[in-house]
Amino acid sequence: MDDLLRDLSRVVLADRALEEVLTDLTLIAARGIPGAESASTTLLRGEKPFTAAYSGEMALLADELQYAEGYGPCMDAGRGGVVLRIDDTVTEERWPAYVSRVREQGVRSSLSVPLPYQGNVVGALNVYSSKPEAFVSPESLSAGRDVAEAIAVAVVNAVAHHRLSEQARNMQLAMESRAVIEQAKGVLMAQRRVNAEEAFEILRDASQRYNRKLRDIAVGIVGSTQED
Repeated sequence: MDDLLRDLSRVVLADRALEEVLTDLTLIAARGIPGAESASTTLLRGEKPFTAAYSGEMALLADELQYAEGYGPCMDAGRGGVVLRIDDTVTEERWPAYVSRVREQGVRSSLSVPLPYQGNVVGALNVYSSKPEAFVSPESLSAGRDVAEAIAVAVVNAVAHHRLSEQARNMQLAMESRAVIEQAKGVLMAQRRVNAEEAFEILRDASQRYNRKLRDIAVGIVGSTQED
């Protein structure tokens, strides 16, 4: 457990793509969670699940079988915020279609731990094994929760960064739009000898008449003076 926590603490979040960070964390899960042979991170945006990172083909295959069926422990754990464990796919009665298909692929047990911080994006950490009862020990669950928390932090940070970037971009666009509209008003004031309010009304009327954005009308007016 100490090795797991040390590895998690060394994962760098800053200035990295979310996919890279999740890949690192999923690799740590695969080698650090007792019983794990393969691991994956499932995220759900709205109702659409996808595997954001995985270690080992077993995990990817098991995830995709669940997506194909439309249900399964990794999806239900993410949506419901509950830990779901399959001790043996031979005797498991939940998710019958999925369990039957994944058992044929060699999966005998699994553990799905939901991300603790649920927002617009929910999900779960999933670990799989070819052996039955691979995750019955308290250490497996504890390690799974530690990794799931680290994954959740990475996802929350990525979402927050995206929102800040979008806000900055929208603010920049708003400033640029305001600047070109002011330039266009100046052109109209000089050409038609109107005041600022009347110039703005001319722009607005043109926008409504031609069903174009006010900024686009302004860009055209400013551009025409530069061509001259």
